Amino acid sequence: MKKYALIVAGGSGTRMGSPIAKQYLPIGKKPVLMHTLEKFHEFDPEVSLRLVIPGSDFDYWRSLCQEYSFSIPHQLVAGGQTRFQSVRNGLQSISETAGLVAIHDGVRPFVEASVIHQSFQTAALTGSAIAVVELKDSIRKVEPLGASIFQNRSEFRLVQTPQTFRLDKIKEAFQTQESTAFTDDATVYEHQGWQVSLIPGNLENIKLTTQEDLMFAEFLLGKKSH
Repeated sequence: MKKYALIVAGGSGTRMGSPIAKQYLPIGKKPVLMHTLEKFHEFDPEVSLRLVIPGSDFDYWRSLCQEYSFSIPHQLVAGGQTRFQSVRNGLQSISETAGLVAIHDGVRPFVEASVIHQSFQTAALTGSAIAVVELKDSIRKVEPLGASIFQNRSEFRLVQTPQTFRLDKIKEAFQTQESTAFTDDATVYEHQGWQVSLIPGNLENIKLTTQEDLMFAEFLLGKKSH
């Protein structure tokens, strides 16, 4: 089946405290997004890559590609006001309905090839594949009045990306009305009454959100280079 990947990076990166959005900040001598695109290209050069960023950033991104001699083939898609709209725009950029599509956060540059592989494999069999990891810390549920209740962490998972789907099904799911209940692509898929399949993610596959995350990213890259 034809494979696609939507690399979604529509955010402004305000939590990073930088004038440049986090997806364009350099780690390991090149912007975060380039590391992420490389992961999918290295997994399979035939994967059709779509990079969803704000339309106003297109010229800046092209200048970065020139500056860093970045030549991995990819198509730019203008994002929307919300992640839901950005993903929908990305899906609409794919004219076909047959195939598989991995939807991945642009600021998760440490996804392992084995996770990408299993996501496509599982989605081909079941229609969906959501990367998750087990919790390491204890968790408590905080009640509205401030009381807290212990929760069994073995019953919970932390959700990552990629979230991979059969193209026809996720396109159908994203034709629905946007809702604040949609926290990720899996919840949009579930809204159709379809069950999602979970696959093991990798712990290093963190979402780079803060300055501390960038420092950890540099550490990971340094560790991999030795």
